[in-house]
Amino acid sequence: MTSAPPPARRTPPGGRTGRPRSAEADRAILGATREALVELGWGKLTLGDVAARAGVAKTTLYRRWAGKNELVVDAVAALFDEHLELPDRGSLQADIEGVVLQFAALLERPETKTALMAVVAESTRDDALRERIRGAIVDRQKRLVLLGRERAQARGELPHEDDPGTAARTADLIFDVIAGAVVHRTLVSAEPVDAEWARGFTALMVGGVATVAGNPGSQAPGA
Repeated sequence: MTSAPPPARRTPPGGRTGRPRSAEADRAILGATREALVELGWGKLTLGDVAARAGVAKTTLYRRWAGKNELVVDAVAALFDEHLELPDRGSLQADIEGVVLQFAALLERPETKTALMAVVAESTRDDALRERIRGAIVDRQKRLVLLGRERAQARGELPHEDDPGTAARTADLIFDVIAGAVVHRTLVSAEPVDAEWARGFTALMVGGVATVAGNPGSQAPGA
């Protein structure tokens, strides 16, 4: 799978772009950030430690990120960009099951789990950090919902929505349900998201509670 580029950063104040960004340096910095988070935790993580691990000058980090919050969010966002995709599996059911299992596997990685929980905890006290999480991670990953819905509509599995506002609200709801369920099960309940759970959850998403309850072969999530 081809890795996506690191999330775009802001142009420095005054419109100066300076020397061209090095994609290799960015990858090293973001990887070092995740490594340091796992080893040190949020409280002990410093830009100096990240710079030393990445083999770059600390000034290099400050030219790219205003502080630790932005750096950690981008380190998490890069993981999501690299490891979440939605190949066409032929049906809405299969597409949802596939992305649920991918997402759960990503959340099981120590660097994802540590970094995501750290930035979410910090964001409860920092509105700017919450907005950055929304822009760099949540809004970027909603692309999978939009892609999956377009495919399902083309197959005739979902109706087309003529009103853009309704379509946007539907996409938000689908994303929140999937992301919320998987995050809660893996990070809060500490239960596995395996093929059986993904199948039951997807049946609930696609067919509704009545469909799952009436089909003994479809296990409800959490059962």
